[in-house]
Amino acid sequence: MASDAGRRQNHLNGRTGGGATSVLLVRHGESAANVAATAAEAAGAEIVDMPLRDADVPLTGTGTDQAEALRRWLDSRPAGEYPESVWASPYLRAAQTASIALAGRPDGTRQIPDERLRDRELGVLDLLTSRGVEARLPIEAARRRRLGKYYYRPPGGESWADVSLRIRSFLPALDADDCGTTALVVSHDAVILLFRMVCEGLAELDALHLARTEPLLNASITRLVREDRRAPWRVETYNDVSHLVTAGASVTAHTSAKDADVAAD
Repeated sequence: MASDAGRRQNHLNGRTGGGATSVLLVRHGESAANVAATAAEAAGAEIVDMPLRDADVPLTGTGTDQAEALRRWLDSRPAGEYPESVWASPYLRAAQTASIALAGRPDGTRQIPDERLRDRELGVLDLLTSRGVEARLPIEAARRRRLGKYYYRPPGGESWADVSLRIRSFLPALDADDCGTTALVVSHDAVILLFRMVCEGLAELDALHLARTEPLLNASITRLVREDRRAPWRVETYNDVSHLVTAGASVTAHTSAKDADVAAD
């Protein structure tokens, strides 16, 4: 009897192209900065104690366990549902999540680092908690309140609108003939939320409501599907962590506490 890997490889060899009809959007596992930021917010501190630059922040032990749970879930997928193309944010926590999750991948699966999938850049707000922004940058805090979360761009950083433009520039990669029918994107919570906004045509207020009421959990799975590359995307699964529960891995929130712009809402 053929192995699962063999069946998947046969599927890869026989694919007909036409672009992805299913994309799995996965938030990275719990990171060291997630933990530090959550602790800083809880303590009422102004600064997050994290000496590493954002691109170099690794997974915690819990984050590694979450990525292992994701690997077991992916390995259990039928051949037609295993990702044929893989993109990941180059930031370490996302790259580690993807590498662990794809340890059992069949030969031929492409894993591509893509800077367009990196986390939102915070500029002068980097490492500031909500309290820190109000205390140290009151003019920016007032400007953020006036412009709103979606359009406010901190000096040296990006607005959510800027990240949306990155996503729009990435989407044609999912239409390529060699993409395969199922793609995997490992990225960050704001990026995944904005994938939904762009792909589903959500209005600004709808996206902000979603961020406020159902923040993305670490290592969660969101699945967008479409009939073909000419059809619109729709959400099939959002923020699913059942694979973590099944594997006995911790479910962690860390809902952008490091991003004071989000945490303040």
